[in-house]
Amino acid sequence: MHVQQLFDLTGRTAIITGGGRGLGEQMAEGLAEAGANLVLCSRKKEACEEVALRLKEAHGVKTMALSCDVTQEEQVDAVVEQAMNAFGQIDILINNSGATWGAPTLEMPVEAFQKVMNVNVTGTFLMSQKVGAVMNKQKSGKIINIASVAGLGGADPRFMETVGYNASKGAVITLTKDLAVKWGANNVQVNALAPGFFPTKMSKVVLEEGGDFILDRTPLGRFGSAEDLKGAALFLASRASDYVTGDVLVVDGGMHASC
Repeated sequence: MHVQQLFDLTGRTAIITGGGRGLGEQMAEGLAEAGANLVLCSRKKEACEEVALRLKEAHGVKTMALSCDVTQEEQVDAVVEQAMNAFGQIDILINNSGATWGAPTLEMPVEAFQKVMNVNVTGTFLMSQKVGAVMNKQKSGKIINIASVAGLGGADPRFMETVGYNASKGAVITLTKDLAVKWGANNVQVNALAPGFFPTKMSKVVLEEGGDFILDRTPLGRFGSAEDLKGAALFLASRASDYVTGDVLVVDGGMHASC
């Protein structure tokens, strides 16, 4: 197979949670450029509708925008059902929806900790479970969980007082590995992306308060750009990664290597 065919997603269907802005929008654009049909969902349906329309017009792919709170099982079921009714298959799932909460660890409200864990871990599990049922039946599928460099180890409190977020992303990494082991026999590959620091709404406060600290520890000397996650997501979503599962691809400008 020619290398360009390995990365071609024409005719494939991808569900991307949190696909209406930030990293989700960036990855959606990359998959659309490779020919994938898209189901974008989040609690803010309007944002998904705007991105879905733009990518449909720009790349000629089929798109759908849906409302979904990934912590609510019935809403997750509805997304899977509507995607299957529209496209007949689900080839790719990117679990991108996420939440965070900043506070010193000794002052972190337990309700905030639980909310972050519920969205980032339970939501990722629910979407993976429901879409995984389809993929295991199909005997094919790609699941990409969005972890973070914050899940690779402890985060320096001088720039990242987000213990719930950090713990949740560590859990996502272990969940990724466990699902990869469970579903590999049915040709379902499960991997994670661990982005570093990209300017998004979620990272705004961290970058404002600790941006210089972060850049000083980033070998490439810059934050992630609007193009830096597209290729990594495409690799894990395409046939190019058919022999890769249970892995974590770190996209952070080398910060993890310098720690």
